[in-house]
Amino acid sequence: MSPSLNANARRRAFRAHLAGTACLYPASIYDPLSARAAEELGFELVFMAGSVASLVILGAPDLVIVTLSELAEQARRIARATSLPFFLDADHGFGNALSVMRSVEELEAAGLSGITIEDTALPEHFGQSGASAPHALDESIGKMKAALAARSDPDFVVIGRSGAVATTGLDDALLRIAAYQDAGVDAIFLSGLSTREEVEACAAACRVPLLLGNVPPTLRDAQALASLGVRAVITGHRPHSAAVRATYETLRDTRAGVLGPQPDDEPSMINRLSRKTEFGAWRTAFLTSDKEAQS
Repeated sequence: MSPSLNANARRRAFRAHLAGTACLYPASIYDPLSARAAEELGFELVFMAGSVASLVILGAPDLVIVTLSELAEQARRIARATSLPFFLDADHGFGNALSVMRSVEELEAAGLSGITIEDTALPEHFGQSGASAPHALDESIGKMKAALAARSDPDFVVIGRSGAVATTGLDDALLRIAAYQDAGVDAIFLSGLSTREEVEACAAACRVPLLLGNVPPTLRDAQALASLGVRAVITGHRPHSAAVRATYETLRDTRAGVLGPQPDDEPSMINRLSRKTEFGAWRTAFLTSDKEAQS
């Protein structure tokens, strides 16, 4: 139906971006239309966070209660709707190292370009308070190796993710960066860095592309980050929040009997993103007989 279905080409494009010299800001998306909007606006990559997936799929907070099959189905819907490289947060891989293998199989089959596998001990345990610490290093290494062994397309990108800087400290994070690289991951994703010194130390330890998430605005200078080897920065998930707010406010006004004018460009925007013109051409080509077309 569309060249966007060519997952292999999108994975190669993702790898090309990671091997480049620029620091990109992926679009935070959550459904097919948001992915197409990002593509139309010129984004190079799209990303879906675990927190956003939980909200979209279940209407629930980010407590790792979405199942693998639910996440894979939402990913499949998005992947078939865009030609952009698309990666997502696969949390802890939904269990132990064997569960990680299953996660890679399902998410690769869904058409994704890559996933992050986190070393945080998830989900929350009974009696736990405060932020979750990472799994033991040996277990985390096993998960990274399992993810790499499970992929069938060598271009599928496996990204080792850690939030250790904010929980167990910079020294532990540096150990994990080295270990995950030795295991063979294609890139490192770090969250929770708060100072330039932390970014510089982690970047210096990386032999593979570095991605960052949850960093303060003062650390989002794309040119400076690019010079350190940072190839992507996740800057939050405002598109979904904005969509929820707009829906709520529209429903609130409708309930109150306040029906404002429809924006002039709204129908054309929706028609464009839903590819109404293409579907119209397919209807004519495949649902109309030659006799009808000639009359």
